[in-house]
Amino acid sequence: MARIVFDLDGTLVDSAPDIRAVANSVLAEEGRPPLSIEETVAFIGEGTAVFVARMRAARDIPDTEQERLHAAFLPRYKGAVTLTEPYDGVIDALKSLRDDGHRLGLCTNKPEGPTDALLRHFGLQDFFAVRIGGDSMAARKPDPAPLRVACEALGSGPCLYVGDSETDAETAHRAGVPFLLFTRGYRKAAVETLPHRATFDDWSTLPGVVAAAL
Repeated sequence: MARIVFDLDGTLVDSAPDIRAVANSVLAEEGRPPLSIEETVAFIGEGTAVFVARMRAARDIPDTEQERLHAAFLPRYKGAVTLTEPYDGVIDALKSLRDDGHRLGLCTNKPEGPTDALLRHFGLQDFFAVRIGGDSMAARKPDPAPLRVACEALGSGPCLYVGDSETDAETAHRAGVPFLLFTRGYRKAAVETLPHRATFDDWSTLPGVVAAAL
């Protein structure tokens, strides 16, 4: 049986509407126009500090305000779950993989607090034997260290990483872990430009994709 580690935002769940709402509440207090959903998706993937930096740049807010705006963003982000939805078929796929004996983990750049709140909201927390968030370690994706730690914590056997983005593909490549690319997430680059073992766009097919990848 395999060790299968998942990304969260854009892979298991479509969380961009919640992230956008948090960002826009911060921007409103600055007297700046809101982000579109397209801008929000473009800024997701490398952690909250990078998201806030991109948000600032898009609204001409100076670098000197980064720490203050990041501090304003984080507490609102922790409970941002009401607009998020799991992608169709995610829960059934996780159940199927677990029932087949695979060990499941999570490796995301989302901070631990918002990650745990979201998993509890959807009843997903028990699927994952290990959860590595964006603030769990000094390093975060695309540094391979968080993924390696997640894989090691799941024991022995082949390891796969399931994600949706350039950051995920680079992380898996640098960690030497085969990558399964969910193509309906927050990816910006063309599929063929990203290193991957396989792709899928329907979560109901993932158990078969995993079996073929092992």
